[in-house]
Amino acid sequence: MKAEFSRRRVLQGLAGTAIAVGWSSLARSRITDPATCDFTELPPLDGELRVDLATRTAFADDFGHIASRKSCTVLVPGSVKDIVKIVRFARRHGLHVAMSGQSGTPDLRESHSNFGQGQVHAGVVIDAKPLSTIRRITTDSAVVETGVLWSQLFDAAAERGLTPPVLTDYMHLSIGGTLSVGGIGGTTSRFGVQADNVLVLEVVTGEGRLVTCSPTQSPNLFHAVLAGVGQCGIIVCAKIRLIPAETMARVFHLFYEDLSLYLQDQLTLLGDRRFHFLEGQIVRHAADTGWRYMIEAAAYYTPPAGPDSAALLAGLNDNRSEARITSQTYRDFAFRTDPIVGRLKSIGRWSTAHPWVSLFLPASKTADFISTLVATLTPEELGVLVPGMHAPALLYPFDTALTRQRLFRVPHEPAAFHLSLLRFPPADPIQIQAMLAQNRRLYDQTAALGGRRYVTGAIPDFTPVDWQQHFQPEWDFLVDAKNHFDPDHVLTPGQGIFH
Repeated sequence: MKAEFSRRRVLQGLAGTAIAVGWSSLARSRITDPATCDFTELPPLDGELRVDLATRTAFADDFGHIASRKSCTVLVPGSVKDIVKIVRFARRHGLHVAMSGQSGTPDLRESHSNFGQGQVHAGVVIDAKPLSTIRRITTDSAVVETGVLWSQLFDAAAERGLTPPVLTDYMHLSIGGTLSVGGIGGTTSRFGVQADNVLVLEVVTGEGRLVTCSPTQSPNLFHAVLAGVGQCGIIVCAKIRLIPAETMARVFHLFYEDLSLYLQDQLTLLGDRRFHFLEGQIVRHAADTGWRYMIEAAAYYTPPAGPDSAALLAGLNDNRSEARITSQTYRDFAFRTDPIVGRLKSIGRWSTAHPWVSLFLPASKTADFISTLVATLTPEELGVLVPGMHAPALLYPFDTALTRQRLFRVPHEPAAFHLSLLRFPPADPIQIQAMLAQNRRLYDQTAALGGRRYVTGAIPDFTPVDWQQHFQPEWDFLVDAKNHFDPDHVLTPGQGIFH
């Protein structure tokens, strides 16, 4: 049912404000009072705009619980047409717009950004959740709206014996959200990132145009939107490649005391692709006396066929007596983090601040970088969740040649290592600020080595100059795409790329 837009309702919600809304390059002036915008010019919507304080406050927060920017209003779209209308309106009136992706479960919405990337100060936030329809699934692809969760697509595809090639470790993330940043996971070693497995997109540009794009149709828009952190268009629908799914996973946890042997074996496994899934972590000794390393790998299969565990382990240098080998359903393995998340929620740590940082290290420089890091890294700098259990520190390799999206920036080497410190600190502002400062130092060290960041993390004081360095040599491509598809810089200011 269509909801007529109420000018009085919006103005009441904005009463008492006198803040800068945004820059209007059309009017060539800064709008200082939201009430001066003629909201009655917005055509009727299929959904609604919400201006109540509770909704705007909720969308001023995200999973990071560190940054907070409150919008003027939140669009709960009833259709893609609503997004076209609001972007056109925002462009005329000098407002900023950002899509807020979702995570959690279908009945619980939360943005999974870490540092306010999907927030808009005094602008318009679009809730992705209502656009959550799986339009169709065929023998090799799925067409899904932006707010569909990967968990929902996984289950729908599994009914047909199919699976997305790349899954994030936490399955309850929106498809539009991860495609905007790339989407990395344990099968990136075989299939690239999630954005590399997109066939077609429907996008609303910063001009307020609904455009279908692909590698052959409007290719510049296609490649500017995938891993383009929302700068040139809002993803509203995607056609995702699907592949046949196995039913079981043989899972291997292999432990190493020696970093050089760990990295050597990881690169061996990356090169020969004997496993379908390849990740790893920096972990504590059982006696909590220091750091060591763990490869997490999996071979997928469908009985009666099964993997040869001895062949899969041949030539590796792990502490074989400690190896843990288990079998579970493919679905249980895909959703393996759900019990951990459930435990974090039960002890209140899921809702605390998360100053996460994710970096891509050149393989040739990883040993020295990690040696220096673990020499001083303490469990408290990750966050001690419960006695004997610290927050995760991921460390695993991927083939940079498989990450084909222009704006998904990786080191200029054949292999790189993904390092993520997924911090869960206690609610101590001083400690959180110290972690953020450490994130910045780690990024600066990474950049000096030719490494890059994954754009989901919380790195403070990241300036347009830093972004220019990050996106090189594709910076000019991004600037040209921004000027062409979002000439008034309406979209997604939260990253601070252009201002």
